[in-house]
Amino acid sequence: MNEIKYIGMDVHQTSTSIVVLSASGRALTSAVVETQGHALVAFLQGQRGTLHLTFEEGTYAAWLYDLLSPHVSRVVVCDPRHNALLKAGSKNDPIDARKLAELLRVNALRPVYHGQNSLRTLKELSRSYTTLVQDSTRVMNRIKALYRSRGIRCAGRKVYLPRHRTSWIDQLKEAGLHKRAELLYQHLDLLSLLRREAKCALLAESRKHSVSGILRPVPGLGPVRIAVLLATLQTPFRFRNKRLFWAYVGLGLVTRISAEFTLVNGQLQRSGKAPTIRGLNPNHQRELKEIFKSAASAAVQRPGPWQQFYERRVAAGGKPEMVRLTVARKLAAVTLHLWKKGERYDVKHLKSTAV
Repeated sequence: MNEIKYIGMDVHQTSTSIVVLSASGRALTSAVVETQGHALVAFLQGQRGTLHLTFEEGTYAAWLYDLLSPHVSRVVVCDPRHNALLKAGSKNDPIDARKLAELLRVNALRPVYHGQNSLRTLKELSRSYTTLVQDSTRVMNRIKALYRSRGIRCAGRKVYLPRHRTSWIDQLKEAGLHKRAELLYQHLDLLSLLRREAKCALLAESRKHSVSGILRPVPGLGPVRIAVLLATLQTPFRFRNKRLFWAYVGLGLVTRISAEFTLVNGQLQRSGKAPTIRGLNPNHQRELKEIFKSAASAAVQRPGPWQQFYERRVAAGGKPEMVRLTVARKLAAVTLHLWKKGERYDVKHLKSTAV
């Protein structure tokens, strides 16, 4: 008999607690093994039946997913922020593994997408580039903070340019501040060099994927944004429609409504109250939200149909920030549509209600 088994793993740096449950929820076995590939694979190979495995998203998740997927029928990498049951009652590693297995058995886990190996190189290059961008921004903020701490105004980008650095550093009279500014500028130069190298590698890898050419004509989506988009999203078929995509990106609207039904002549009918909008959904992919918000700002600044759409909405009384949000949602919908269908961009997509 091909028995279904549910396996929960509580993974840590040195050890992994494992609990195996039957389809009825009965504990079949448990173990603590070393967090090494050969030990984890050996444990799974010793199990019979149809194996369903889960562990939480974390540092080891991508490695474990690639390592263990060939040895089980299904792997669910779950979002720990939604595992409320793990926070209730007593807590230790075997208990957490048992709770994970139980949540998997009742299908109560929220999965985190781990997918295509063909995009793994692009994903790692994207991470390198975005990390270097963040590090560069951090150092630039430190440089400006150094001058502002001494009452020196430093608006704009001139403070970072090599040809103006001497005049800026000379304004710092203390020797310690003078040296600190020099070191920060050296740090920024090294990061800038690495950032350019990472950008070239990212764009070169992105061009290997045909979808980058399909998305290139979309207003506001430059080659870097497209490369990061491909690396982060990987496949558009994760989303059944544009509204699910908006929620993932962070452009979905959170609405609240209560007492939707009322009694009319002995029959329940909808009250007709409109849901109250409470802003955008807070749980989202931050890099994608930044991509589409930046793309929307760029699209409305360039002469063309998107700028005309923006100006008409603003002239009709729309708040500029809300109209830019509408543009970002449209750009996200157009991107999802073109990526799924493999179609070429056309300005008609701006007016289409399907996207």
